[in-house]
Amino acid sequence: MLKHFKHFKHFKHFKHFKLFAALVLAAPLALASAAQAAQSTANARQDGAALRKLAEQFLQTQSAGLPGKVTVKIGAVDPRLSLAACPAPEAFQQPGARPWGKTTVGVRCTAPVWTMFLQAQVSVLADYVTAAVPLAQGQAIDAGQLAIMQGDIAAMPNGIVTDMAQAIGRTPTVSLPAGTPLRLDSLRSRPVVQQNQAVRIISRGENFSVSGEGKAIGNAGEGQVVQVRTPRGAIISGTARTGGIVEVAL
Repeated sequence: MLKHFKHFKHFKHFKHFKLFAALVLAAPLALASAAQAAQSTANARQDGAALRKLAEQFLQTQSAGLPGKVTVKIGAVDPRLSLAACPAPEAFQQPGARPWGKTTVGVRCTAPVWTMFLQAQVSVLADYVTAAVPLAQGQAIDAGQLAIMQGDIAAMPNGIVTDMAQAIGRTPTVSLPAGTPLRLDSLRSRPVVQQNQAVRIISRGENFSVSGEGKAIGNAGEGQVVQVRTPRGAIISGTARTGGIVEVAL
C-alpha cells in the first residue's frame, strides 16, 4: 500500500487524494459525534423549576382582573417525576377550576407527550365590605351601616362585595350580625316596581314607541324582569326601570 502511495504522490492530483483521505478518516468521528448528540437530546430531562415558573405566570395572567394584590405560590415538583425535556410546555386548568385560592395547574407537552399537575395557592389581598352593625332582613342598607376591611378575598366565598356602592340601597335576604362580610348573592336590589303597583308600559320598536298602563304582578329591581297585567287582562313580561316603568321589546 505504501509502495502504491509513493507512486501516487507524483500524480498532479495528489492534493485531492489527501482531501479525500481526510474526509474518509473524519466521517466515523462525525457520525459518532452526531449519535452522541442525539442520545444526549433523548436523555435530556425537563427542568422542574421551569415548569413551576410557567405555572406561576399562567395564574398571574388568569387572576389579573381581580381587585387587590395577587400573590402566587406554586408547590414543589414531585422529585420522583422524570419527564423528557419539552421545547414548548403549556399550562392549563381543568374546566370550572378557579384561578385563585387553593387550586391546581396542569402542564402538558405534545412532543414528547406527557401531562403533570402542580398544587398552587393564590392569595388576593384586597378591601371588602362588612356589616358595621347588625343588618335586618329586608331593610335597605345605607353607608353608615357598612365598614371596609382588608384580607385575602380568595379564601372567602364567591361574590364578596368589594365596593360599598354594590351594597348601598340593597336589602339583606337574611339578618346579618355585625362584622359579617357581605356577599352579592345575599343582597336584593331595591325594588323599582312593586307588586300591585300601577306601571307605565313602554313598547319600543325601530323608530317608534307605544305606551300603555298596567299593574305589576310582582316586585322587581332595576333591570330585572317583571310580569304586568294589562287593563284587558293580558299578562306580558318586561324589564323594570326606575320610575315605575316597564320596557317591553318588540
